[in-house]
Amino acid sequence: MTTKKESLTYNDYVRGIQDLRPEDQLSLVEIISAGLKKTLMKKRAKHRITEIEGLGADIWKGIDAQEYVRKERESWD
Repeated sequence: MTTKKESLTYNDYVRGIQDLRPEDQLSLVEIISAGLKKTLMKKRAKHRITEIEGLGADIWKGIDAQEYVRKERESWD
């Protein structure tokens, strides 16, 4: 015998949530929140910090880093 699955609507879910005990509602919020965090983190991870390695290196070409830092520190006084 084949059973037909009935699709639940948004309102069905809302009514079902309202029937839950507050503790179970809170647990459901935590489950949903954790799932959303994972989804958002996957979407954000489009680039890696290593992609900008060496960017702007030509600006610093020929400049002694120690000398530059020394001059900057002197300017603070």
